Amino acid sequence: MNFTQQDLEQLSARGISVQKAEEQLKCFQTGFPELDIVEPAALHKGVISPSVAERKEFIAAWQQYLAEGHKVLKFVPASGAASRMFKNLFEYLDNGVETPFIREFLENISRFAFGKELAGKQGQDAVRFLLKDMNYGNLPKGLLLFHSYRDGARTPALEHMVEGALYAASNGEVNIHFTVSHDHLPLFRKHIADNLQKLEKKYGVKFNISFSEQKPSTDTLAANPDGTPFRTADGKLLFRPGGHGALIENLNEQDADIVFIKNIDNVVPDRLKASTVEFKQLLAGVLVTEQKRVFDALRQPGLSDEERARLNRPIRVCGVVRNTGEPGGGPFRVREADGSISNQILESVQIPDPEMMAKSKYFNPVDLVCAIRDVDGKPFDLLKFVDPKTGFISQKSKDGRELQALELPGLWNGAMSKWNTIFVEVPVSTFNPVKTVNDLLREQHQ
Repeated sequence: MNFTQQDLEQLSARGISVQKAEEQLKCFQTGFPELDIVEPAALHKGVISPSVAERKEFIAAWQQYLAEGHKVLKFVPASGAASRMFKNLFEYLDNGVETPFIREFLENISRFAFGKELAGKQGQDAVRFLLKDMNYGNLPKGLLLFHSYRDGARTPALEHMVEGALYAASNGEVNIHFTVSHDHLPLFRKHIADNLQKLEKKYGVKFNISFSEQKPSTDTLAANPDGTPFRTADGKLLFRPGGHGALIENLNEQDADIVFIKNIDNVVPDRLKASTVEFKQLLAGVLVTEQKRVFDALRQPGLSDEERARLNRPIRVCGVVRNTGEPGGGPFRVREADGSISNQILESVQIPDPEMMAKSKYFNPVDLVCAIRDVDGKPFDLLKFVDPKTGFISQKSKDGRELQALELPGLWNGAMSKWNTIFVEVPVSTFNPVKTVNDLLREQHQ
């Protein structure tokens, strides 16, 4: 590929090497190999479901771990804009058609945590005020009012802070890291600062909040349907964010022993938090118990190089819920090149066989607890455990022209492909995402 001087300047500005750009374009020509999927993970086939007595033991193990003063972090991907949440409302502004969705929204305005702001407003005026005047059409999901309380409404960002105080406090401190978009960073900083003292006083902890942005160097080139570079009307290369897999670089820079990962919108009000807290502690207890077993094994003399390599990896425990028809991927068992079987979270696009997909009994709610230090307490280089062959190509468009987009191996998919993984069944009550604004009317968010 012969890049122009303008191309080279674009690549340099993003910190992307010519070699990396050429490798990306080659992916459009060659595609990605199919995984050798053995079967969906199931109970006793990759998935464990601890008994009540076992749950108590694991939770005790986690509480003991916290008492020992280890550094624990909550890592929350929060860069997504909320525009998709309001897709129906934007359409209503354009065409004025009151669909059943719109009627449900308008008839229940007072039940939303942001409803007080819309008091006295009706129809398109109410929707316009929400999306334009309150800027909800452009704000990140993490900064929208989700839940109402007597002392004020809370955003998902604040709900994650409360969660952290309830299951991830160590040495009286709660460490939370949000990955945010560049444009929204000042808004997040101000929002946290405005509420920090109140939450610290209420929960008796000190919050250490940090932020990072998805790196421009993780953007990927877009391609035409024939695999050649897609160019905008002014002849420039088009770069697109490489998906949540890019965040493995942000995670790799965190200083922590144990990291919880959960999406920004999967939060519930205080009256339902008990289940979330219990099962977060369960997952963490399974993790530290397994980590101790692995570390003990690695300290034994006579361990072969092959056994050592297999054990000396980051560990993750992934909560999985019974499949209730939610779109997306789930836990599967995959045969590796050496013939071994590994536990992997796969996206639906990675599963070409619809029958295999239909057999899956579990869903991935993005509920992970990760151990990212080795037996000597040194941080793993997480980039060494990414499987670059697990990216995928999706079909998109820009300005009415079709294009191919290159998605990096997902954060909890191929970016953690070479980790040691345990799946643990958790109840669906711990999975309450908000995909549309009317999801906030569900009992779980009231």
